[in-house]
Amino acid sequence: MSTANWQVLIIEDEPDNMELVQGILEYNGIRTIPVMTGEEALEVLQGTTPTLILIDLALPGIDGWGLLDYLQENERLSGIPRVAMTAYHTASQAHKAVEAGFDAYIPKPIDAASLVSDLESIVNSK
Repeated sequence: MSTANWQVLIIEDEPDNMELVQGILEYNGIRTIPVMTGEEALEVLQGTTPTLILIDLALPGIDGWGLLDYLQENERLSGIPRVAMTAYHTASQAHKAVEAGFDAYIPKPIDAASLVSDLESIVNSK
């Protein structure tokens, strides 16, 4: 699938990180839906089926782990690739995220040079 047809839901509560990720994706012709909370993400997901979901693990309210549970339990949304993002990177955290059901794990700071190609690999492997 061409990235020009993508729609990526970005759930990130840190404005600088949101601006960076959204900027990289949009520069590459990828449409984005930016939200700052898990609750906003749930509202968006009521009427939208994105190509991919980028989820910050450390969100206020419903965190990334809670969103993962919701996505896994929802038949319409369970097949959408889910990518965990966190500034609190450790090898065990990455392992835990993938074991829990995330399709990939991206540590912050985001590597702008490889983000889109990494996401293409994730979407194409689903």
